[in-house]
Amino acid sequence: MDNKNLRLFNRIKDSDIYFSFIKSPTAVLSTLILIIIFFCSFFVELVTPYNPFDPSSLSLMDAFTPPSWTEEGLAKFILGTDGQGRDMLATILYGSRISLIVGFSAVIFALILGVGLGLSAGYFGGKYEMIVMRLTDVQLTVPSILMALLVDGIARGIISRELHDEMAIYVLIFAIGISEWPQFARVSRAATLVEKNKDYVSASTIIGVSNIIIMLKHILPNIMRPILVIGTIGLALAIIAEATLSFLGVGVPPTTPSLGTLIRLGNDFLFSGEWWITFFPAIFLVILAFSINLLGDWMRDTLNPKLN
Repeated sequence: MDNKNLRLFNRIKDSDIYFSFIKSPTAVLSTLILIIIFFCSFFVELVTPYNPFDPSSLSLMDAFTPPSWTEEGLAKFILGTDGQGRDMLATILYGSRISLIVGFSAVIFALILGVGLGLSAGYFGGKYEMIVMRLTDVQLTVPSILMALLVDGIARGIISRELHDEMAIYVLIFAIGISEWPQFARVSRAATLVEKNKDYVSASTIIGVSNIIIMLKHILPNIMRPILVIGTIGLALAIIAEATLSFLGVGVPPTTPSLGTLIRLGNDFLFSGEWWITFFPAIFLVILAFSINLLGDWMRDTLNPKLN
């Protein structure tokens, strides 16, 4: 390790955030769980030899095999199989990859849109700020899931069904992102109102620095802490929203399994005795969302000393 990396490592090690992190068992445990989930989801080929997208590797003779620890279970299928003979562990990991991609993409889209509008509204003020904030207030009166359903319904009415199936993930990302941006806008606007009255902003204005540079280079880095907290918690909400929409049949198509799709398909077999098809994806979703929320709560308490 060279001197530059060593200094960076020592700086992180001596920081208050690192000290708070290692002293919080909840933060450490949730981070370890998330690291394991992310690794297994994005490097699933290294975790399990089964590929649910490869029809040649599937056998209907293996369909509805219960988990390995039950009397009729097979050791090679730890969590059992579904109605198509797909290994449940592999299917869940592949499905969680889709859910994570949709969740991260939707949060990034909502963050860029919300922070852009909130930052500019707080900085410029006037009628522009009033219009942005009224739009934010109006959208906050509509539940996020209903807004996402509305956007998806409009997309289905505009484009053909075949094209919608091909663009389902992109439509889902847009639908969730457009329903989550108001939270980012309100937080960034409130933080900008505080920052723009500080001396460093006045000094930059006096020496002729452009408004865009002031907002992006000076104000934005100083308002990122609350935005990161909102983004972390928003990631869990986005994953749950994706699962909800897919469970309702308006998310990703069944050929592209996500956690919501797996729960919906398994729900059809719940009362016929194949409980594991819907139980394990549901438990995985709960663990994923709960771990993200716990990490977000720790970040909120650590990055906002006023709450301690």
